[in-house]
Amino acid sequence: MAHLRQFFIDGAWVDPLEGRDFPVTDPATGESTGSISLGGPRDAARAIAAAAQAFPAYAATTVAERRALIVRFVDVYRRRFEDVAQAISAELGAPIAFARKSQTKLGIGHMQTMHDILGSYAFVEDRGSMRLVREPVGVCGLITPWNWPINQIACKVAPALGAGCTMVLKPSEIAPLSAIVFTEILQEAGVPPGVFNLVQGDGPGVGQALASHPDVDMVSFTGSTRGGVAVAKSAADSVKRVHQELGGKSPNLILDSAVLERAVAEGVRECFGNSGQSCNAPSRMLVPRSLHDRAAAIARETAASLVVGDPRDEKTDLGPVISRVQFDKIQRLIEAGIAEGATLVTGGPGRPKGLSRGWYVQPTVFANVANSMTIAREEIFGPVLSILPYDSQAEAIAIANDTPYGLAAYVSGSDLTQVHRVAGALRAGMVHLNDQGMGLNAPFGGFKQSGNGREWGEFGLEAFVELKAVLGYQPAA
Repeated sequence: MAHLRQFFIDGAWVDPLEGRDFPVTDPATGESTGSISLGGPRDAARAIAAAAQAFPAYAATTVAERRALIVRFVDVYRRRFEDVAQAISAELGAPIAFARKSQTKLGIGHMQTMHDILGSYAFVEDRGSMRLVREPVGVCGLITPWNWPINQIACKVAPALGAGCTMVLKPSEIAPLSAIVFTEILQEAGVPPGVFNLVQGDGPGVGQALASHPDVDMVSFTGSTRGGVAVAKSAADSVKRVHQELGGKSPNLILDSAVLERAVAEGVRECFGNSGQSCNAPSRMLVPRSLHDRAAAIARETAASLVVGDPRDEKTDLGPVISRVQFDKIQRLIEAGIAEGATLVTGGPGRPKGLSRGWYVQPTVFANVANSMTIAREEIFGPVLSILPYDSQAEAIAIANDTPYGLAAYVSGSDLTQVHRVAGALRAGMVHLNDQGMGLNAPFGGFKQSGNGREWGEFGLEAFVELKAVLGYQPAA
């Protein structure tokens, strides 16, 4: 890859001002495959200056011009689709079939969705003698995670471009490859100099510099709740807008026997998808006590059907987790589940049989889990499911809401009146009914310590605009 050690600033690939080497590791082997350069505050400041200089001209572009840029991006992205998929698979350990079908497709999806929204979005709206004007918020710092790298980049870049903002992107340093390809695509599509800038770096070196810099008007951060708190504190002195999508410990409430087989199997697959590394994964499965043992058996059968192995194999369902740090954390939490008395249904500590290297985790199911146990409280971010029995729907709702998080929730049942009632009682930003998936126009975000604001579609666009009221407005003669 040509630009591993460079940053994209003011329309050109440039060498770092204060770069230091950082290894890129293959999660499937645990071995280094090369190095990128991590920048520092001076590199961030250089990119912010380019974005600030480019802002007035880009903010003044027409919606038609911004839509045309998105069309060009999509055209180039289609040609580079396989490059993006291979980069995601290499950096994340995502199975290549999953990288193509789910991860890479979202890069086009968010851009196309934004193109369509811009066709009818009311940047100017008259209400009698009051004119409402939605203007770009300004220079934006975009800080993205490693688990859905292109999804999180695209769902921030698309609305920023659509609104007329300029930006500096800091992707995760442990999954930097797809961000480079994404940047090359934007460059080929003709993004104006300074509108989009890429600086590789870690949180203390570049992330904090973006969050604290007075010329950054907004920070959009996706990552851990701990990281979100740090960003908010750094941003507070300049009173900039902070948009956060953080952690989750999402409950999956199964209400009756009529849906048990389907709901449990789908819940396991949804929890274990992306090797469990999704903030909205339904990692707490709540089932009626009378159905608990049957649910555990279905979960065991479903987990056993998943193929764990080489991400380059088209037949692989689950690849490794991202890093040794993540692997060790998951192992610690699995051991905690056993020590605290949960029933280990399948999986457990250590790598799957036949895999002696790389950061592979056994698909693990615990039953008879109490909501006070560590595995029910902490975000594991690995293929680990906890099954919790309940005695009444009121208790199920109480258990589901007994968490500092509130990102997503899932409800399955045959009685839609009950399903709707339970959904209405859950404190979560997204509630999925009977296996309904996300749509790119749906607002993505959560309650409580899962963050603030919403991403995706029109709701994501709103995060990148400021609302101005012009009072006493009259059309000029």
